[in-house]
Amino acid sequence: MASNASRAVGNRSVVLTWFLRILVVVYLGMLIAWPTGLVAQNTFRDGLDGMRNALSDPDVTHSLVLTVQVAVIAVLINLVFGVGMSLLLVRFNFPGKRALSALIDLPLSVSPIVVGLALVLVYNPRYGFFGQTLSDNGIDIVFATPGIVMATCFVALPLVVREVVPVLEEMGDDQEQAARSLGANSRQTFLRITLPGIRWAIVYGVVLSLARSLGEFGAVKIVAGKSIGDKETATLLVQREYQNFHQDVAYSVSFLLVVAAVLCLVVVAILRPSSSHSVKA
Repeated sequence: MASNASRAVGNRSVVLTWFLRILVVVYLGMLIAWPTGLVAQNTFRDGLDGMRNALSDPDVTHSLVLTVQVAVIAVLINLVFGVGMSLLLVRFNFPGKRALSALIDLPLSVSPIVVGLALVLVYNPRYGFFGQTLSDNGIDIVFATPGIVMATCFVALPLVVREVVPVLEEMGDDQEQAARSLGANSRQTFLRITLPGIRWAIVYGVVLSLARSLGEFGAVKIVAGKSIGDKETATLLVQREYQNFHQDVAYSVSFLLVVAAVLCLVVVAILRPSSSHSVKA
Protein backbone atom coordinates (compact mmCIF):
# COMPACT_ATOMS: atom_id res chain seq x y z
CA MET A 1 0.00 0.00 0.00
CA ALA A 2 2.88 2.34 0.75
CA SER A 3 4.28 1.60 -2.69
CA ASN A 4 0.92 2.37 -4.34
CA ALA A 5 0.63 5.61 -2.40
CA SER A 6 4.15 6.67 -3.42
CA ARG A 7 3.35 5.83 -7.03
CA ALA A 8 0.16 7.91 -6.90
CA VAL A 9 2.01 10.86 -5.41
CA GLY A 10 4.66 10.55 -8.11
CA ASN A 11 2.03 10.48 -10.86
CA ARG A 12 0.35 13.58 -9.46
CA SER A 13 3.73 15.31 -9.32
CA VAL A 14 4.42 14.45 -12.97
CA VAL A 15 0.99 15.69 -14.05
CA LEU A 16 1.42 18.92 -12.09
CA THR A 17 4.90 19.44 -13.59
CA TRP A 18 3.62 19.01 -17.14
CA PHE A 19 0.63 21.25 -16.45
CA LEU A 20 2.90 24.03 -15.18
CA ARG A 21 5.21 23.63 -18.17
CA ILE A 22 2.34 23.89 -20.62
CA LEU A 23 0.92 26.88 -18.74
CA VAL A 24 4.26 28.69 -18.92
CA VAL A 25 4.67 27.91 -22.62
CA VAL A 26 1.15 29.13 -23.42
CA TYR A 27 1.68 32.28 -21.35
CA LEU A 28 4.98 33.11 -23.07
CA GLY A 29 3.50 32.28 -26.45
CA MET A 30 0.53 34.60 -25.97
CA LEU A 31 2.60 37.38 -24.43
CA ILE A 32 5.79 37.27 -26.54
CA ALA A 33 5.95 34.72 -29.35
CA TRP A 34 2.58 35.43 -30.99
CA PRO A 35 2.87 39.26 -31.09
CA THR A 36 6.48 39.04 -32.27
CA GLY A 37 5.51 36.51 -34.91
CA LEU A 38 2.77 38.83 -36.17
CA VAL A 39 5.33 41.63 -36.55
CA ALA A 40 7.49 39.32 -38.69
CA GLN A 41 4.45 38.14 -40.65
CA ASN A 42 3.36 41.69 -41.48
CA THR A 43 6.91 42.72 -42.31
CA PHE A 44 7.25 40.05 -45.02
CA ARG A 45 3.62 40.01 -46.13
CA ASP A 46 4.69 41.24 -49.57
CA GLY A 47 8.02 39.47 -49.57
CA LEU A 48 11.16 41.56 -49.23
CA ASP A 49 9.66 44.62 -50.92
CA GLY A 50 8.53 46.18 -47.64
CA MET A 51 11.97 45.82 -46.07
CA ARG A 52 13.70 47.15 -49.19
CA ASN A 53 11.39 50.14 -49.38
CA ALA A 54 11.92 50.92 -45.72
CA LEU A 55 15.71 50.72 -45.93
CA SER A 56 15.70 52.97 -49.00
CA ASP A 57 14.01 55.74 -46.98
CA PRO A 58 16.63 58.29 -45.76
CA ASP A 59 14.66 58.90 -42.55
CA VAL A 60 14.76 55.19 -41.74
CA THR A 61 18.47 54.79 -42.37
CA HIS A 62 19.20 57.96 -40.39
CA SER A 63 17.13 56.76 -37.43
CA LEU A 64 18.83 53.36 -37.46
CA VAL A 65 22.29 54.92 -37.60
CA LEU A 66 21.41 57.35 -34.82
CA THR A 67 20.01 54.51 -32.70
CA VAL A 68 23.20 52.49 -33.06
CA GLN A 69 25.38 55.52 -32.32
CA VAL A 70 23.41 56.44 -29.21
CA ALA A 71 23.37 52.84 -27.99
CA VAL A 72 27.12 52.36 -28.47
CA ILE A 73 27.97 55.64 -26.72
CA ALA A 74 25.61 54.85 -23.84
CA VAL A 75 27.04 51.35 -23.46
CA LEU A 76 30.62 52.65 -23.39
CA ILE A 77 29.72 55.25 -20.76
CA ASN A 78 27.86 52.69 -18.66
CA LEU A 79 30.74 50.26 -19.05
CA VAL A 80 33.28 52.68 -17.57
CA PHE A 81 31.08 53.99 -14.78
CA GLY A 82 29.46 50.59 -14.18
CA VAL A 83 32.75 48.83 -13.54
CA GLY A 84 33.96 51.77 -11.45
CA MET A 85 30.82 51.80 -9.28
CA SER A 86 30.97 48.02 -8.92
CA LEU A 87 34.52 48.23 -7.56
CA LEU A 88 33.49 51.08 -5.28
CA LEU A 89 30.54 49.13 -3.84
CA VAL A 90 32.43 45.86 -3.33
CA ARG A 91 35.96 46.88 -2.44
CA PHE A 92 35.35 49.97 -0.26
CA ASN A 93 33.29 50.88 2.79
CA PHE A 94 32.05 54.45 3.04
CA PRO A 95 29.08 56.41 4.41
CA GLY A 96 26.08 56.23 2.11
CA LYS A 97 27.08 52.95 0.49
CA ARG A 98 23.60 51.46 0.81
CA ALA A 99 22.04 54.65 -0.53
CA LEU A 100 24.30 54.52 -3.59
CA SER A 101 23.40 50.88 -4.18
CA ALA A 102 19.71 51.77 -4.00
CA LEU A 103 20.18 54.70 -6.41
CA ILE A 104 21.75 52.36 -8.97
CA ASP A 105 18.54 50.31 -8.98
CA LEU A 106 16.38 53.43 -9.38
CA PRO A 107 16.15 53.17 -13.20
CA LEU A 108 14.55 49.73 -12.80
CA SER A 109 11.70 51.11 -10.71
CA VAL A 110 11.13 54.59 -12.15
CA SER A 111 9.18 55.05 -15.37
CA PRO A 112 11.38 56.16 -18.28
CA ILE A 113 8.84 58.92 -18.92
CA VAL A 114 9.68 60.37 -15.51
CA VAL A 115 13.38 60.14 -16.33
CA GLY A 116 12.90 62.07 -19.54
CA LEU A 117 10.81 64.74 -17.81
CA ALA A 118 13.43 65.14 -15.09
CA LEU A 119 16.17 65.65 -17.69
CA VAL A 120 14.04 68.25 -19.44
CA LEU A 121 13.47 70.12 -16.17
CA VAL A 122 17.20 70.19 -15.46
CA TYR A 123 18.62 70.85 -18.93
CA ASN A 124 15.88 72.73 -20.79
CA PRO A 125 17.59 75.77 -22.40
CA ARG A 126 14.74 78.10 -21.39
CA TYR A 127 14.04 77.23 -17.77
CA GLY A 128 16.30 74.33 -16.83
CA PHE A 129 18.59 74.50 -13.82
CA PHE A 130 21.71 74.07 -15.97
CA GLY A 131 20.15 74.31 -19.40
CA GLN A 132 20.27 78.06 -19.91
CA THR A 133 23.90 78.34 -18.87
CA LEU A 134 24.92 75.47 -21.13
CA SER A 135 22.87 76.84 -24.02
CA ASP A 136 24.52 80.26 -23.70
CA ASN A 137 27.85 78.49 -24.15
CA GLY A 138 26.68 76.63 -27.24
CA ILE A 139 25.94 73.32 -25.53
CA ASP A 140 22.47 71.84 -26.07
CA ILE A 141 21.43 68.82 -24.00
CA VAL A 142 17.70 68.25 -24.35
CA PHE A 143 16.13 68.16 -27.81
CA ALA A 144 19.57 67.12 -29.01
CA THR A 145 21.72 64.00 -29.20
CA PRO A 146 23.45 64.47 -25.78
CA GLY A 147 20.07 64.37 -24.05
CA ILE A 148 19.13 61.18 -25.87
CA VAL A 149 22.43 59.62 -24.81
CA MET A 150 21.89 60.71 -21.18
CA ALA A 151 18.38 59.26 -21.12
CA THR A 152 19.62 55.99 -22.61
CA CYS A 153 22.50 55.81 -20.12
CA PHE A 154 20.09 56.25 -17.23
CA VAL A 155 17.72 53.43 -18.17
CA ALA A 156 20.56 50.96 -18.89
CA LEU A 157 22.83 51.91 -15.98
CA PRO A 158 22.06 49.03 -13.55
CA LEU A 159 22.64 46.24 -16.08
CA VAL A 160 26.44 46.33 -16.01
CA VAL A 161 26.67 47.00 -12.27
CA ARG A 162 24.33 44.16 -11.30
CA GLU A 163 26.32 41.68 -13.37
CA VAL A 164 29.76 42.69 -12.12
CA VAL A 165 29.03 43.15 -8.40
CA PRO A 166 28.16 39.47 -7.64
CA VAL A 167 31.26 38.25 -9.47
CA LEU A 168 33.50 40.66 -7.56
CA GLU A 169 31.96 39.53 -4.28
CA GLU A 170 32.53 35.87 -5.15
CA MET A 171 36.12 36.52 -6.24
CA GLY A 172 37.08 38.21 -3.01
CA ASP A 173 40.19 40.36 -2.77
CA ASP A 174 42.80 37.82 -1.68
CA GLN A 175 44.53 37.72 -5.07
CA GLU A 176 44.47 41.50 -5.34
CA GLN A 177 46.07 41.89 -1.90
CA ALA A 178 48.70 39.31 -2.81
CA ALA A 179 49.52 41.21 -6.01
CA ARG A 180 49.89 44.47 -4.08
CA SER A 181 52.13 42.78 -1.51
CA LEU A 182 54.40 41.69 -4.37
CA GLY A 183 54.74 45.27 -5.58
CA ALA A 184 51.99 45.60 -8.17
CA ASN A 185 50.37 49.01 -8.40
CA SER A 186 46.61 49.61 -8.70
CA ARG A 187 46.64 49.65 -12.51
CA GLN A 188 48.60 46.41 -12.76
CA THR A 189 46.38 44.74 -10.18
CA PHE A 190 43.23 45.72 -12.04
CA LEU A 191 44.48 44.69 -15.48
CA ARG A 192 46.09 41.40 -14.46
CA ILE A 193 43.92 40.21 -11.57
CA THR A 194 40.55 41.94 -11.38
CA LEU A 195 39.69 42.40 -15.07
CA PRO A 196 40.31 38.77 -16.13
CA GLY A 197 38.07 37.61 -13.30
CA ILE A 198 35.12 39.82 -14.24
CA ARG A 199 35.52 39.90 -18.03
CA TRP A 200 32.59 37.59 -18.78
CA ALA A 201 30.33 39.45 -16.37
CA ILE A 202 31.28 42.67 -18.16
CA VAL A 203 30.51 41.17 -21.56
CA TYR A 204 27.18 39.84 -20.31
CA GLY A 205 26.24 43.22 -18.82
CA VAL A 206 27.33 45.07 -21.97
CA VAL A 207 25.18 42.86 -24.20
CA LEU A 208 22.12 43.36 -21.99
CA SER A 209 22.82 47.09 -21.83
CA LEU A 210 23.08 47.23 -25.62
CA ALA A 211 19.75 45.45 -26.07
CA ARG A 212 18.09 47.80 -23.57
CA SER A 213 19.59 50.88 -25.21
CA LEU A 214 18.48 49.92 -28.71
CA GLY A 215 14.86 49.59 -27.64
CA GLU A 216 14.49 52.61 -25.33
CA PHE A 217 11.44 54.74 -26.11
CA GLY A 218 9.88 56.57 -23.16
CA ALA A 219 12.76 58.68 -21.89
CA VAL A 220 14.03 59.33 -25.42
CA LYS A 221 10.57 60.44 -26.52
CA ILE A 222 10.45 63.17 -23.88
CA VAL A 223 14.04 64.33 -24.32
CA ALA A 224 13.97 64.35 -28.12
CA GLY A 225 10.78 66.41 -28.20
CA LYS A 226 9.39 67.00 -31.70
CA SER A 227 12.71 66.77 -33.51
CA ILE A 228 11.36 64.63 -36.34
CA GLY A 229 14.02 63.19 -38.62
CA ASP A 230 17.07 64.92 -37.18
CA LYS A 231 16.98 63.51 -33.64
CA GLU A 232 14.59 60.61 -34.18
CA THR A 233 15.68 57.15 -33.05
CA ALA A 234 14.26 53.95 -34.50
CA THR A 235 11.64 53.52 -31.79
CA LEU A 236 10.36 57.06 -32.30
CA LEU A 237 10.24 56.51 -36.04
CA VAL A 238 8.15 53.36 -35.55
CA GLN A 239 5.58 55.34 -33.59
CA ARG A 240 5.45 58.18 -36.14
CA GLU A 241 5.19 55.91 -39.18
CA TYR A 242 2.51 53.76 -37.58
CA GLN A 243 0.44 56.79 -36.60
CA ASN A 244 0.83 58.17 -40.15
CA PHE A 245 -0.54 54.89 -41.55
CA HIS A 246 2.82 53.81 -42.99
CA GLN A 247 2.52 50.43 -41.33
CA ASP A 248 4.93 48.70 -43.71
CA VAL A 249 7.78 50.97 -42.60
CA ALA A 250 6.80 50.65 -38.94
CA TYR A 251 6.71 46.84 -39.17
CA SER A 252 10.06 46.69 -40.97
CA VAL A 253 11.89 48.85 -38.44
CA SER A 254 10.21 47.00 -35.58
CA PHE A 255 11.37 43.70 -37.05
CA LEU A 256 14.95 44.98 -37.24
CA LEU A 257 14.79 45.99 -33.57
CA VAL A 258 13.42 42.55 -32.67
CA VAL A 259 16.23 40.86 -34.59
CA ALA A 260 18.81 43.00 -32.77
CA ALA A 261 17.28 42.08 -29.40
CA VAL A 262 17.17 38.38 -30.28
CA LEU A 263 20.81 38.45 -31.38
CA CYS A 264 21.73 40.02 -28.04
CA LEU A 265 19.84 37.28 -26.20
CA VAL A 266 21.58 34.61 -28.28
CA VAL A 267 24.95 36.09 -27.40
CA VAL A 268 23.96 36.16 -23.73
CA ALA A 269 22.83 32.52 -23.87
CA ILE A 270 26.14 31.52 -25.44
CA LEU A 271 28.25 33.50 -22.99
CA ARG A 272 26.42 32.52 -19.79
CA PRO A 273 28.05 29.07 -19.45
CA SER A 274 31.45 30.65 -20.07
CA SER A 275 30.73 33.23 -17.40
CA SER A 276 29.74 30.54 -14.88
CA HIS A 277 32.79 28.49 -15.71
CA SER A 278 35.16 31.42 -15.32
CA VAL A 279 33.67 32.34 -11.95
CA LYS A 280 34.15 28.79 -10.64
CA ALA A 281 37.68 28.75 -11.93
